[in-house]
Amino acid sequence: MPTAPAVVRTPSSLRLALKRLRARRATIALVPTMGALHEGHLALLRQAKRRASRIVVSIFVNPTQFAPHEDFGSYPRTWKADLAKLADAKVDLVWHPDVRTMYPQDFATRILTEGPATAGLEDRFRPHFFGGVTTVVGKLFIQCRPDIALFGQKDYQQLKVVTRMAADLDLGVKIIGIPIVRERDGLAMSSRNIYLSIEQRAVAPTLYRTMKKAAEQLRNGKDLEAVMADAAETIEDAGFSLDYFEARHAETLSPIHSIKDGPVRLLVAAKIGTTRLIDNIGV
Repeated sequence: MPTAPAVVRTPSSLRLALKRLRARRATIALVPTMGALHEGHLALLRQAKRRASRIVVSIFVNPTQFAPHEDFGSYPRTWKADLAKLADAKVDLVWHPDVRTMYPQDFATRILTEGPATAGLEDRFRPHFFGGVTTVVGKLFIQCRPDIALFGQKDYQQLKVVTRMAADLDLGVKIIGIPIVRERDGLAMSSRNIYLSIEQRAVAPTLYRTMKKAAEQLRNGKDLEAVMADAAETIEDAGFSLDYFEARHAETLSPIHSIKDGPVRLLVAAKIGTTRLIDNIGV
């Protein structure tokens, strides 16, 4: 039976554990998570092991990135299963603070970013989100002092925001984006997929199939506006309520008018029932 990783819950115990891990000039990779671990998270861990000698995983469901009407209270929490997966993955340390540890009484500091955080994608529909993400991720970087941190590309705008923040604030951590891990039918793996009914789960891969077709059409020289309009119609006809389906510059997230404008990323966010799914694909 695999040995469970050490679990620390206070900043002082975290500092002591990190001091031990850094013996012999070990390099540390941080994989920030909110738990409810799936194969996408395990792919991050496998990549982390290739790049660093010690692996730290944080598990913290961050309340500041949820709006009052969102699913903070019902967000899946699977601690025992998560710990078993981390043991199998031979993770060295789990940082598992509670809310009062991360946000003590009278906590009054926020990290607010511009650039990719104000691209008019997730920020347009979840204006609270990136302030919560950058504040908690900034704290995690300061607490854990990793050499590298790994994030999945499914949350593509978040990846760009965190990368910009780490560079702008000279946090000394290299951000590495890992390709999306998908189910066999193409659905991007997400902790929120468990909310889907059987019928919704059957429809959900439409997002990826539609993006994949649109990307192929764009590579073949078809008109950008026409391709995007047709794809949006396909998504809505499948039963989704579309928040956005956008073609953006893959690095800056600025709007484009042609695939000649630079590397292009297609990004989508849509609800099916009460479950909101996001995905993206390169052109």
